[in-house]
Amino acid sequence: MQIPSSSRWDVTPVEAMQIQRELAARVSAQDALGEVRLVAGVDVGLEGAQNQIARAAVVVLTFPELAPVDYAIARLPVTFPYIPGLLAFRELPAVLNALEKLKINPDVLIVDGQGRAHPRRLGIASHLGVWLDCATIGCAKSLLCGRAKEPANRAGAWAPLIERAETIGAAVRTRAGVTPVYVSVGHRVSLKRAIEIVLRCCKGYRLPETTRCAHRVAGGRTILQNCPTKL
Repeated sequence: MQIPSSSRWDVTPVEAMQIQRELAARVSAQDALGEVRLVAGVDVGLEGAQNQIARAAVVVLTFPELAPVDYAIARLPVTFPYIPGLLAFRELPAVLNALEKLKINPDVLIVDGQGRAHPRRLGIASHLGVWLDCATIGCAKSLLCGRAKEPANRAGAWAPLIERAETIGAAVRTRAGVTPVYVSVGHRVSLKRAIEIVLRCCKGYRLPETTRCAHRVAGGRTILQNCPTKL
């Protein structure tokens, strides 16, 4: 996957917030997707006694079959402090490194994190999408901002996630009896399409298969034997 080479990550937290505000204006919530045949999950784990190494994993799956066809990992030192809302500056350098190693380009990336459901409307999924100018979706396990009513207790039910009268995402029930996930626009996809894709990536678990596969690889616990790319 072709990655721009001019990323700046050696910034202060104040500079990082200003970058987010500037990039947020470039986020598109309009569908720029044709037929989706390949989806990818993006996840980052931390290694070392002080969590000083970011281990990023990207796994590409066919859609809607959800069979893994390619994946890559990257390990890079963490250089940015842990500050809520600035996750991208800790994790994206490793994510971009992993994406560069892919042999198969996905149609859309589902990121374990926020998209527009972010105080400055630029979570890691939106940051990645704008930077690469590709379709991305944020699918987070917990809220960063906004409020949503509890969706009905059935798979596929969802409720809008709202902050200051703006719909910034959705609380989505992927399985009856489990807490919802929080889906938001990353870039070049509508919220309705993002919810649809996430739900079609679920196989009876709370998290979509994209996230589950990427999480296993990022944590070093499972090698996907059917993929042509090896760790």
